[in-house]
Amino acid sequence: MSNAYETPAAEVTQAAVEHQYMGFWMRVLASIIDNIWMGIVIAIVMLVVLVATPLDDESTQYMITSGMVQLVLPFILVVALWVRFASTPGKMAFKGKIVDANTFEEVSGGRLVVRYLGYFVSILPLGLGLFWIAWDKRKQGFHDKLAGTVVIIDR
Repeated sequence: MSNAYETPAAEVTQAAVEHQYMGFWMRVLASIIDNIWMGIVIAIVMLVVLVATPLDDESTQYMITSGMVQLVLPFILVVALWVRFASTPGKMAFKGKIVDANTFEEVSGGRLVVRYLGYFVSILPLGLGLFWIAWDKRKQGFHDKLAGTVVIIDR
């Protein structure tokens, strides 16, 4: 017979035992690493665009091209890395891996695109969606919640 007034035992899922979520500060450091290498790649591409684009006072071609490079290149690089490695170099430095929040398995390319676009949702309310990682028990930002993903430390 069980005691009705006894504190219920916490239910520990098998997933929680097997996986450790990547915390806020590790993800901040990973983001810094990613911004450094991404900045270098964009700078190199922009230099090529600058050399290849004729500049004159009436032409806005360079501005349009540079804007497109700065928007599209990070999207392509990051999503390609997520699809191929489930990570970026910054997350790889801490053995971080993006996985399905329920099954802890590989995530589809479509959901990874949703995750990337979810970053814009995360930063809109003063970055609250990114800071949310610090308070969430599964360390999910708004972009993770939208895509149904978590970032774990792959042991």
